[in-house]
Amino acid sequence: MTHTVTTRPPASAKPVGPLGTAGRSLAARTARRKALLHWIAVHCLGITAALFFVMPFVFILLTSLMDDRQALTSALWPRSWNWDNYANVWNAPGFLTWWRNTLMYAGLGTLFTVVSSLPVAYALAKFRFRGRRIATMLVISAMMLPPQVIIVPMYLFWAKQMHMTGSLWPLIIPMAFGDAFSIFLLRQFLLTIPNEYLDAAKVDGCGELRTLLRIVVPLAKPGIAAVALFQFFYCWNDYFGPQIYASDNPAAWTLSYGLESFKDNHHTNWNLTMAATLLVMAPVIIVFFFAQKAFIEGVTLTGVKG
Repeated sequence: MTHTVTTRPPASAKPVGPLGTAGRSLAARTARRKALLHWIAVHCLGITAALFFVMPFVFILLTSLMDDRQALTSALWPRSWNWDNYANVWNAPGFLTWWRNTLMYAGLGTLFTVVSSLPVAYALAKFRFRGRRIATMLVISAMMLPPQVIIVPMYLFWAKQMHMTGSLWPLIIPMAFGDAFSIFLLRQFLLTIPNEYLDAAKVDGCGELRTLLRIVVPLAKPGIAAVALFQFFYCWNDYFGPQIYASDNPAAWTLSYGLESFKDNHHTNWNLTMAATLLVMAPVIIVFFFAQKAFIEGVTLTGVKG
């Protein structure tokens, strides 16, 4: 007698046929269509936001390349490309002086602020001493104090006691004694550095200064870059300080203050005014473009620990 054994497929196995293949193909096309629509929606919002911020710069650029008559009209596209407008602005009386003064103010101010604020932030972040919390609260309180509150006594000090008004030194010298915002920002970043690195350096014989220079500074480069950029942008765009201390001496004017005088002298030459505005903004845009990675990293990592 012959026995026939019939083998059944597992219950979980499903027959694969034309209908099953078509269903999977339809699902894949639907998923790709949804992904494409999502990509278009996200990028359309991004492009719209980018155009919202870029269009003013495009308008300034196009206006700066027009001639004197067309700049006063409602035309948006130059009839002729007048690149010599930038040369005229660059060679305008006082413009190079304002440029040198601004570079000196921003460069020395940034250097003094970083060098003076980093040791204070290191002490507040890593040292354990009596009154550390009070010192931190004083730094935070100084951040909340508007500069207009102390401008009168400060001006009297620099004018009556030091006789240094008519220059930018009353703005540069105080930065050698630290900046509250920079100290706080660096302190928050230094809190993210593990203490084990510092302990290992001290075991190897490093003092506090050597530990700061050899261990802390390399690890804190993003935070230092963020503080340096904040201070550089502040000094470059500062209008209030030069107006108070250097307004009576055109040889000490900065670009932000001198641009106001340039606009008054060329109030009908909007092409030259726009060219001057673009020349003033260009260094800030270039610096941020090349340093944005370190800047964003420093701002992102700051404040992780309290």
